[in-house]
Amino acid sequence: MRHRAPALETVSVEVPDHALEAYEAAIASVCVSVGFFRDEAAGTWRVEGVKPVGEKDRELSGALGIAEMLSGVLAEPVRAPTEAGGWLARTAAAFPEQRIGRRFVVRGTHLPPAPAPGRIALVLDAGVAFGSGEHGSTRGCLRALERVAHAKPRRILDLGTGSGILAIAAARLLHRPVLATDIDPFSVRVAAENAEANGVGRLVRCRLSDGWRDKSLARAAPFDLVFANILARPLAGMAKHLAAHLAPGGRAILAGLLAEQARYVLAAHRRQGMALEAVFPEGNWTALVLRKG
Repeated sequence: MRHRAPALETVSVEVPDHALEAYEAAIASVCVSVGFFRDEAAGTWRVEGVKPVGEKDRELSGALGIAEMLSGVLAEPVRAPTEAGGWLARTAAAFPEQRIGRRFVVRGTHLPPAPAPGRIALVLDAGVAFGSGEHGSTRGCLRALERVAHAKPRRILDLGTGSGILAIAAARLLHRPVLATDIDPFSVRVAAENAEANGVGRLVRCRLSDGWRDKSLARAAPFDLVFANILARPLAGMAKHLAAHLAPGGRAILAGLLAEQARYVLAAHRRQGMALEAVFPEGNWTALVLRKG
């Protein structure tokens, strides 16, 4: 018996720069896919997510209320019906091959294999990878990974792994095991599937974890390299935990930051004895490489 795919809807809001972080987190908490797009003329961002019609509506209202309190911006959500096939086609069209830095190329599974001499191909499903390889924060992290690869980190953590792209890239480039964690069970499953599809299922260990609270992180520490492509506020709030779990001389690649948020995040980590080593700007986004003394 064939089951009909659930009806989908797109939920979107228009917000100024300073409210982007809060509203992205709100929509991401209930939607299976999230993207955000800059309107240069208006100076605002459109944050949109796709979810089944009627699913988690109460949770969405609560999350948007929290975003309003955090940002001081009231953004009324706009809902529009979205055909599943059309959404996937639009997502695939928005996810072309991406050549990043000197070593990586990111491709969707909808694209045919193609030679990329000297580059490591990271293959992701466009249906679940929307907002990853083509996003400035991810691109900055991959460029930063190239920068720190010379140190040959042995113990690696990808905190908030999402699609698993950074954990996969580190495993492919460094040939080292990577612990990949996320607070979302769906992300953990997808990351594990992506790692297997990219030939590093044995190197990338995916685990459900709420930030640094999981005791397995303490047992695996200290780390030589930590990725945290999250958001500015939680990054600053976790600075003490990050510093405590890094090995001396260890590095952290922090991203998910608008350029104007970088100072705020950097200041929180400098108070924990970490020093700025490099900055990787990508459009409106910035990735930081920090080193523990």
